[in-house]
Amino acid sequence: MIEITVGQLKGRRDADEDLMLLDVREPYEVATAAIAGATTIRMGEIPLHLAELSTDRPIVVMCHHGGRSAQVTNFLNANGYPNAVNLEGGIDAWSIQIDPSVSRY
Repeated sequence: MIEITVGQLKGRRDADEDLMLLDVREPYEVATAAIAGATTIRMGEIPLHLAELSTDRPIVVMCHHGGRSAQVTNFLNANGYPNAVNLEGGIDAWSIQIDPSVSRY
């Protein structure tokens, strides 16, 4: 599994790279803190939504700290999504290092 840092994600977003930010947290978590432009699909529902994900476009998977998103990234990689990567540290790291206006809960 490949991971990227929040700094790398910011750089890719600043460069307008065509990537999908996939938030796999629960709705109540997303309501508290979210990164603009992210697509939200709960971790447990990923298998039901595979057809909605591109196998060609980079997918950055995120959760609160990176544990659930690591599991989803491994699942995606094993199921034909080689461009899926895990966001190291999750939204918590994003809040600390990139955008403190995003709640840490």
